[in-house]
Amino acid sequence: MSDKPADWAFFDEALGVGLQLGLEVDSILFREQTEHQDLVIYQTAQWGRVMALDGIMQVCERDEFIYHEMLTHVPMLAHGKAREVCIIGGGDGGMLREALRHPVDRVTMVEIDDSVVELSKQWLPSISDGAFEDPRADLVIADGARFVAETDRSFDVIIVDSTDPMGPGEVLFTSAFYSDCKARLNQGGVMTTQSGVVMIQGEELTTTVSRLGEHFADAHGYIAAVPTYAGGFMGFGWGTDDTSLRRISEDVLRERFTATNLSTKYYNPSLHRGAFALPTYIAERVEAGK
Repeated sequence: MSDKPADWAFFDEALGVGLQLGLEVDSILFREQTEHQDLVIYQTAQWGRVMALDGIMQVCERDEFIYHEMLTHVPMLAHGKAREVCIIGGGDGGMLREALRHPVDRVTMVEIDDSVVELSKQWLPSISDGAFEDPRADLVIADGARFVAETDRSFDVIIVDSTDPMGPGEVLFTSAFYSDCKARLNQGGVMTTQSGVVMIQGEELTTTVSRLGEHFADAHGYIAAVPTYAGGFMGFGWGTDDTSLRRISEDVLRERFTATNLSTKYYNPSLHRGAFALPTYIAERVEAGK
């Protein structure tokens, strides 16, 4: 006999291929139809607070550090001397938090939906952890694709923390967008992108690598395991003209990691190198894009 109350519920996200993610929900803390999407913040029983957009999991307090550390520290430490960083998306502030842990001059975060930023500050403050108040943070409320197409600024690292390729996030997976990002990168610059859970959204990673490869000498992918992005390994796209960056030695990465005095819960230099060692089914997805 269950001791759960009659009205207990789960947040259910249909992931495709007969798989579904369910998180036990204690309550709905907030819900709003913003200008761009349906935004819900849940309090869950075991996973902390969760934000969903249009019914799709975006961020979860318990495991968000995995995604944010890997999409940020891999390009930052591979580059080694990034001073100007641009984040496209990332309204919850987690990517901004991680980027600001490096000795940068400025991190420009371009988010299309100011409601995501404000509600994350209010309901998910642990994720940004004060990053929005850092004087090096430059928050721009604008369409990310239009920003990179029109700005005259340049960056050492561009991180694309987008939703899936639908709705407002769709344009952030196009060849034209990657071309504009390439034009905004300084010599030796690198960009990384969110590219879906490969077992379920494998074509997303293949397409990302293919389109990055139209503009960068080195287009590839790497992975991390994020429990609430269920279905196996999360894929990340990688693009740079400096073909040495993906092959930086573990010793050099460790020197940079130590010098930066980073405190991480998932990322480490050994894992950085290992993240590019892909299981065969993912390697095939990457190679299909080349």
